[in-house]
Amino acid sequence: MTRIDDLPVRDELRGKSPYGAPQLDVPVRLNTNENPYPLPEPLVERIAERVREAARDLNRYPDRDAVELRTALARYLSDTAGHEVALADVWAANGSNEVIQQLLQTFGGPGRTAIGFEPSYSMHGLIARGTGTGWISGPRNDDFTIDVEAAKRALAEHRPDVVFITTPNNPTGTAVPAETVRALYDAAQAAKPSLVVVDEAYVEFSHGASLLPLIEGRQNLVVSRTMSKAFGAAGLRLGYLAADPAVVDAVQLVRLPYHLSAVTQATALAALEHTDTLLKYVEQLKAERDRLVAELRAAGYEVTESDANFVQFGRFVGEGAAHEVWRKILDRGVLVRDNGVPGWLRVTAGTPDENDAFLDAVRELKKERHA
Repeated sequence: MTRIDDLPVRDELRGKSPYGAPQLDVPVRLNTNENPYPLPEPLVERIAERVREAARDLNRYPDRDAVELRTALARYLSDTAGHEVALADVWAANGSNEVIQQLLQTFGGPGRTAIGFEPSYSMHGLIARGTGTGWISGPRNDDFTIDVEAAKRALAEHRPDVVFITTPNNPTGTAVPAETVRALYDAAQAAKPSLVVVDEAYVEFSHGASLLPLIEGRQNLVVSRTMSKAFGAAGLRLGYLAADPAVVDAVQLVRLPYHLSAVTQATALAALEHTDTLLKYVEQLKAERDRLVAELRAAGYEVTESDANFVQFGRFVGEGAAHEVWRKILDRGVLVRDNGVPGWLRVTAGTPDENDAFLDAVRELKKERHA
């Protein structure tokens, strides 16, 4: 049987594994940071209406520039993020991963490098490798915050072309203060003018404000977002960015023709019409996340401060200890995420019943360990 490594694939892809979380058939799945609430029926009906309208013209290519959708996204950002943005400041693609890919195709690539502060979203490094961009793992403190001085030294030493800052950070949930982003942006520009990407996939769940206003006067700063989390639309695959209009123009040099289907654009527009309703679910999930933090700590677990819709918990001592606990939680019908961060696991905030099932499982494990 032919293996991947038997094929003439690029050297940097040899021995690598595709990204993906286990998809197992268990009663409670809390491992992929999805919004657990189905879309409300009025929104489902509105999606059907908009898709029906789009279907009448499926013999034609979709709007290549997604003008109506980008206008609606700009309005959403202006209304919620404390900074006025316009159509020219916004770009959209098939999930935030394609946004990241387009940015790396434009500003990274062979002979160029990108840096991220790990542990962080593993797709940043994977997409970097996929675009031929060299990947540099930057430092974090023991509490998973960014070590600003160490990060500045890394920027000065490596002079990367692209810098990723994830806030709230996945998988840890930690938020990055605005002053940290400002300091790293300035350091990156001093070392070598480079693109700084602030990944805000989970920002709607944050205790604080979006860092979107920082793009003002910073032509090399990008804020990326997704509709997968707060909008409960992981199946839609719609991501977007806000930046200087020149960045938006630049990524169009690498975008595939008609990359956003008419159906995708119609569905996203329907979802944006129901923003107020969808953000109410976000408030429920924030309350459930805070309950998970409190209950896990009360049960004797260490918990990283979280501004996302998930919680990192532990600390499990010993080689393979975290995976052993992951398996025992799974044996009780609850699937959480083993991200490979030594000593830690991650659980997504689910519905109250789902969270109760998870908490029952981890409390039971604590009792077993102390029996």
